[in-house]
Amino acid sequence: MEQAGRRGGRAARRAERIGGPIVQKRYITREIPVYELLDSAGIDLLHDTSMTILEEIGIDFRDEVALAQWKEAGADVQGERVRIPRELIAEKLALIPEQYTQHARNPDRNVEIGGKNTVFAPTFGSPFVRDLENVRRYATLDDLQNFIKLTYMTPVLHHSGGIICEPIDVPVPKRHLDIVYSHIKYSDKPFMGVQSAPDRAYDSCKMVEILFGEDFVANNTVMTSVVNCNSPLVWDASMLGSLRHYAQHNQAVLVTPFIMAGAMAPVATAGAVAQLNAEVTAGLAYSQLVKPGVPMVYGSFLATVSMQSGAPMMGTPETLQMIYCVGQLARRYKVPLRSGGMLNGSKVADAQAAYESMQTMTATLLAGTNFVLHSAGWLEAGLSAGYAKFVMDCEQIAMLQSFSKAIDLSENGLAMEAVREVGPGNHYLGCAHTQRNYLNGFFIPELADNNSFEQWEAEGARTLDQRAAATAKWRLSQYQAPDLDPAVDEALQAFMNRRRGELPDLVS
Repeated sequence: MEQAGRRGGRAARRAERIGGPIVQKRYITREIPVYELLDSAGIDLLHDTSMTILEEIGIDFRDEVALAQWKEAGADVQGERVRIPRELIAEKLALIPEQYTQHARNPDRNVEIGGKNTVFAPTFGSPFVRDLENVRRYATLDDLQNFIKLTYMTPVLHHSGGIICEPIDVPVPKRHLDIVYSHIKYSDKPFMGVQSAPDRAYDSCKMVEILFGEDFVANNTVMTSVVNCNSPLVWDASMLGSLRHYAQHNQAVLVTPFIMAGAMAPVATAGAVAQLNAEVTAGLAYSQLVKPGVPMVYGSFLATVSMQSGAPMMGTPETLQMIYCVGQLARRYKVPLRSGGMLNGSKVADAQAAYESMQTMTATLLAGTNFVLHSAGWLEAGLSAGYAKFVMDCEQIAMLQSFSKAIDLSENGLAMEAVREVGPGNHYLGCAHTQRNYLNGFFIPELADNNSFEQWEAEGARTLDQRAAATAKWRLSQYQAPDLDPAVDEALQAFMNRRRGELPDLVS
């Protein structure tokens, strides 16, 4: 009976931790140093190689408006090929703010992107989900909204993200309206716009003007969205059109080459980074042709390709080295950095997923990343968003948030009082210092099970992903939407209804 009582007490305490009030955490301001993989000569060499690529080989801008802007700025434009002098790149990069505020509709949720700050956003773009019953299926609008709700209820995620999963039950040309509205309706954290076509980026800007007011949006950043380069060395009209709309509306963008080294970049760590740097600096510089001084983020997505199967690989030694290199390059240019995430190639939330995810995320934090996309839920090289994986990842982020703090070297942190009280041969469990500090002295996980085998077995012998799925179900059952001004909601609905009537159901 006594043993059963102890089990029940421990289970109740765990339930209390999971079911207690949600206290949102501020974005991380790192109190630990960044890791510098290369010395200044090595970073200068990567930079010089990138500038040589832009000057000698050039980069394609497959957009007539962009080509005219580059020509006017002094670049060598031959057809779609643009060769950009390094001095012009440097001049434009210098216009990008080192740090900016992204405003949320709840000002308490505003985030500072840049400097020593790290902001975490969930996974992005998955066509499939691994659902609460651990079944892989196509994602729906309900799934997208569930992930937004989970993100809203997760204290260590500071940003609502964007297309967390693709709602395939909504027509593609109209899908962006539901995605942006869902972030506005179900969360009061900052969020992303949709970038998959220029008109979708424009509609995203119009929706936030309804939410925040046109003048506020013109003078403040309320979205941080993403555009991707078509590596190798191509910026296409769709991405450039989206980038242009966001820049014209003073909205930030993660300017991100999507590199799978070995297929879209050389089979060489330094060569892949040099190409990525050429692509991203060209995109960043272009944003400043559109609107000088608009906030932008140096983006990178990094994977290697298996030379045996052609499949993307994440969490490998080379990808970690690349993350450290792009961190140093972004600091060289004094531009905020997006990189990394809980990246892995595993199909389920297993040991491979855990190893690869934390390999990547630890490097992400130590590289000084400011905006982390794909922080929670990523599976199957991004093809799936997992509910259980989402919750598991968030516990690891909570640990990293603690790790990013400086060691307490105060009188309480050094704990000489306790050492004097206990002395040789005794224990610290009952001393005064322990009684004051036991609740916050060490990180206490909610999901990880550190109890005995017998207790774990008595409580159902559940695996970590089973416990995480149960936590996700419970949190969704407790969700309550933040208040939204009914007049704003009505205006958004009217805009969406008008646009739905104008847009086709199928992509032409």
